[in-house]
Amino acid sequence: MVNFTELDVWKKSRELANDIYSITKSFPKEELFGLTNQMRRAAVSVVSNIAEGCGRQHTKDAIQFFYIARGSAFELEAQVLIAYDQKYLAESILESTLEQLAKCKQLLNGFINYYKNRSAKNDTRNTNNEQ
Repeated sequence: MVNFTELDVWKKSRELANDIYSITKSFPKEELFGLTNQMRRAAVSVVSNIAEGCGRQHTKDAIQFFYIARGSAFELEAQVLIAYDQKYLAESILESTLEQLAKCKQLLNGFINYYKNRSAKNDTRNTNNEQ
């Protein structure tokens, strides 16, 4: 079992989630139950699914949660672009947020690949033990 709080992927995702909360504070009040809520939920989903995946006993279960986290990162990216289109975000905020998202997705992809390789090694060991 991995201590998720020590992982760079979790730390960066947590930082992103906190930034999303800060950014969305300036959104119009009519967006509170719309885009604001959606963006916050997606950002929290990234962090939460990384943590939950790390708590799973089986590697394949963990990988599924990491894929959900990655999907939430893509969802958040789309929402950030919509917020920019609606003029809720300045271009500089858009660019820095997209950079953060790209870094989080890159780290998540590496983390998923690490777990997939780990799973493949375990499968090979199990197959060899069965013979």
